[in-house]
Amino acid sequence: MSEAAPQVLSFDDDGSFPNSRFPVLIYCEPSAALSATAEAMEAHFRSNDWVPLWRDSVFDYHHYHSTAHETLGVIAGEATLQMGGPKGQYVHVARGDIIVIPAGVAHRRVATSGGFKLVGAYPLGQEDWDVMRGLPADRPAADKRIAGLALPTCDPVTGPDGALLTLWR
Repeated sequence: MSEAAPQVLSFDDDGSFPNSRFPVLIYCEPSAALSATAEAMEAHFRSNDWVPLWRDSVFDYHHYHSTAHETLGVIAGEATLQMGGPKGQYVHVARGDIIVIPAGVAHRRVATSGGFKLVGAYPLGQEDWDVMRGLPADRPAADKRIAGLALPTCDPVTGPDGALLTLWR
């Protein structure tokens, strides 16, 4: 697959949500072949050492994961998501787009249309993801789990030489 340049979004700790020193990466329609079917997207993620675990939507409340980084591949419809918590940024995503979310970054679904659906995938070894809602009791244990997480070995979209490996180092 050819190198696709992602949109890069960064979010600081807001007191409730740790967010991350690593940026969120949004690939806008990196490949028509990749988004042809859910199975094609899942196979592509697997080829880059990301394990697809579900097909569904995004929770409609702010949340983050402290035990896994996450990739969301849009397989149908479109949506507005909010990244970074209540003071974060709204982003529009549509079929074929792929969002790579580092552990700790808050995200939620704001609005959808067209039967919005995603494939959710996680780096090998991080298939047991949790859901943190930004409660005071979540931290500092969640911060410690995030700090101990291994970085992915491949960018889920562009592979072992992809943007993630440059931007997340």
